Amino acid sequence: MAKFIKIYPQNPSQKEVDCVVEILKKGGLIIYPTDTVYSLGCDITNKKALEKVARIKGIKLDKANFSFVCNDLSNLSDYVKQIDTATYKLLKRALPGAYTFILEGSSLLPKLFKRKKTVGIRVPDNTIIRQIVATLGNPIVSTSIYDEDEILEYTTDPELIFEKWQNLVDVVIDGGFGGNIPSTVIDLTTEPITIIREGKGYLDIIY
Repeated sequence: MAKFIKIYPQNPSQKEVDCVVEILKKGGLIIYPTDTVYSLGCDITNKKALEKVARIKGIKLDKANFSFVCNDLSNLSDYVKQIDTATYKLLKRALPGAYTFILEGSSLLPKLFKRKKTVGIRVPDNTIIRQIVATLGNPIVSTSIYDEDEILEYTTDPELIFEKWQNLVDVVIDGGFGGNIPSTVIDLTTEPITIIREGKGYLDIIY
């Protein structure tokens, strides 16, 4: 059964963060808060963990379009091709924030993602997950968890999430009630820029 760990967003406990990171390093799956909806994730360098996430989502790993959650933009060049000044300024303006940006993947991507031409990058405005990623030392995979209720779409109560997911994952982080509007997804590999999904992030950020 999963651990249910309370972490306060205003001042995340490093002890609790370290506990989550140890589980990630061992191939564990976590459900964690973002600035939008609660998400499911694992260490992007752990193949078995990635396969587990794909299995839960009912897709093949090589067909999965997972996003990467990064702590900031400092290691962006590890995962995406060189970007121009205008694109970098846009990312700086928007992040941390409720956006997923699609960028061209670099040759330094972990082996499992090398076939991917593009990668989704997230830097959520949420101190809990960013502190976890910073402590881990590399991004984690991010994929939203949906509710079976088509009206609700996303579960916002971490205790209800724990009830449903406790036998599928290793940790559910209680970071308070989540949102029910996903991130805005913007494809920066097209000309002009394409809005894939309009979510919580305001579109005026790109102009």
